[in-house]
Amino acid sequence: MLDFIRIICAVPAVKVGDVKKNAQDICNMMVEADKQGADVIMFPEMALTGYTCGDLFFQDALWNAVKDGLKEIAFVSGQHPDVTCVVGLPVRIGHRLYNCAAVIARGEVCGIVPKTHLTTAENRWFASADQLGTVYLTPQDIGLIPSEDYWTVPVSAKQLFRLGDDAIVGIEICQDGMVPKPCHADLAVNGAEVILNLAASHELVGKRAYRRELVKMISETCKCVYAFASAGYTESTSDLIFSGHSIIAENGRVLNENSHPITTDHMIMMDCDLGRVRCDRSKIACFDGVPADEYLDTDVYGDFLRSDGKFYPLRKLSFVPNTREERIARCLEIFQMQVTGLKQRLSTIKSNAVIGISGGLDSTLALLVAVEAMRQLDRPVTDVYGVTMPCFGTSDRTYNNSWELMRTLGINAKEISIKNAVTLHFQDIGHDINVHNGTFENSQARERTQILMDYASVVNGIVVGTGDLSELALGWCTYNGDHMSMYGVNGTVPKTLIRWIIEAVSDMPAFSASKAVLADILDTPISPELLPPDAEGKISQQTEDLVGPYALHDFFLFHMLRYGFTPTKIYTLACRAFREDFEPAVIKKWLRTFYWRFFSQQFKRNCMPDGVKVGSVGLGPRGDWNMPSDAAGRIWLDEVDSL
Repeated sequence: MLDFIRIICAVPAVKVGDVKKNAQDICNMMVEADKQGADVIMFPEMALTGYTCGDLFFQDALWNAVKDGLKEIAFVSGQHPDVTCVVGLPVRIGHRLYNCAAVIARGEVCGIVPKTHLTTAENRWFASADQLGTVYLTPQDIGLIPSEDYWTVPVSAKQLFRLGDDAIVGIEICQDGMVPKPCHADLAVNGAEVILNLAASHELVGKRAYRRELVKMISETCKCVYAFASAGYTESTSDLIFSGHSIIAENGRVLNENSHPITTDHMIMMDCDLGRVRCDRSKIACFDGVPADEYLDTDVYGDFLRSDGKFYPLRKLSFVPNTREERIARCLEIFQMQVTGLKQRLSTIKSNAVIGISGGLDSTLALLVAVEAMRQLDRPVTDVYGVTMPCFGTSDRTYNNSWELMRTLGINAKEISIKNAVTLHFQDIGHDINVHNGTFENSQARERTQILMDYASVVNGIVVGTGDLSELALGWCTYNGDHMSMYGVNGTVPKTLIRWIIEAVSDMPAFSASKAVLADILDTPISPELLPPDAEGKISQQTEDLVGPYALHDFFLFHMLRYGFTPTKIYTLACRAFREDFEPAVIKKWLRTFYWRFFSQQFKRNCMPDGVKVGSVGLGPRGDWNMPSDAAGRIWLDEVDSL
């Protein structure tokens, strides 16, 4: 189960008072929604009659037409049983009129939701849901023909609708979502994962932007899918303009919105991920998912949602914003968070900073953070000690870049070759130097860490760790080697984001002297450089050839940790996001590698050093990720194997 729901916001070209024409337009759009595989289609407030009918709402002829129109929509719904239709209309109950939304599915009106918070003008025609409470109408009351299993229609503002796959939908009408105690807050805490707002929001200068931000905010605070459909311009009167604004948002992100500022007769569609909604709610106590006693839990009789999520907007680089402007802002914000964390540690213990400089991405970013931290502490950058430690695998390119970076930054720079020390160590432990196995590689990593720790004692410093989130997830670090430090600044920054942070930081005036070398470091292949270079002195050991592409692993990591998705869902999403880059068999191969390494390497993460938390995904053992070192990954691996 992929947990997607496909929603359409439909804005017909309503002709005010012409219920027959409006009902036909609604039916036509419902038929089209079925062709598009939609689970839900929603229409604006009073779409059946027109919102601006005025005193025509009191006319018996209009009410009779509404009942006929509702009967027609229900009939067409029966021919398209996979689509749930939500339509705005006036409903007469007793001697009062109510501004309502009717939920129609499989030929039946499953429930009716009346508006609670009326505008001053609406009070002329309609009563509030607060004056009604909960009542039950017979089919005849709203012009329908009762069936054997169809006896009453619940009418209540405190009503939830349960679709296929237990998707729970709540409904509010326009102003209900724009008051100090909005209906969506109650709906959300009582279980509504999808909230539909049927609106007739007239246009004013700047109001489109206001609505957009409001919908984003509601979807974020309520941790829900929030869809908004407002009346189109054919509802415009001599005094008011309506724009047909439609928006679909999820967890604080607008997924789709009509592009033209004033329009009508359109539909926008989007797949929304209920898995994200459910994951976020599981971490917040107020969302228990159990409706209060006063809420009606109305079954819409759907078995499964149809959406396969193919229209859901996916990013290959899950941690990296889409636009350049957003990316630069995010990267500089993260950089300042890293700097602040290190500043606090250095000022607390009155220490210098010692960093092993390899010429790679991780150590480069850690060094930039340390230099900026010293500047902000009004300390000389020479309080940063960079140590390059060449050995068997060091290439000319990374060696030269290490020195050029330290020189242009103006830090204290030192070179300590570890070749002799590692060679002697091999003799001590009886390892053949010509056997390039794990012992060959790990001995170099541990020798470097020992030197950094001991050198830190000499210069009154702490070792600043360089390892990143992606490496920690895969366990791609040597235990008690590069795995260990006294403070890690990159521990919650994924590999795919590090290069963008360096690029953004390289444009800061403070680092202008290093811009050229930073550009070359960004262009250097990712490698631990623990195996000898090739005959031309170039890097022979590239990390992504060994553990897989970091773009894929960061995608897997994000969707596993952030949302708890199953391997099947992650694989499906990855195949879509990377369809132009990797064959499905390749994605499956690296997904299995990811899970195997993630579970088998937890022991390294359980003793990680302190490090600044910068994002919602982290693996630190003190609050981010709590998992036993010996947890079994069998069910995840078995699911991957079954794909």
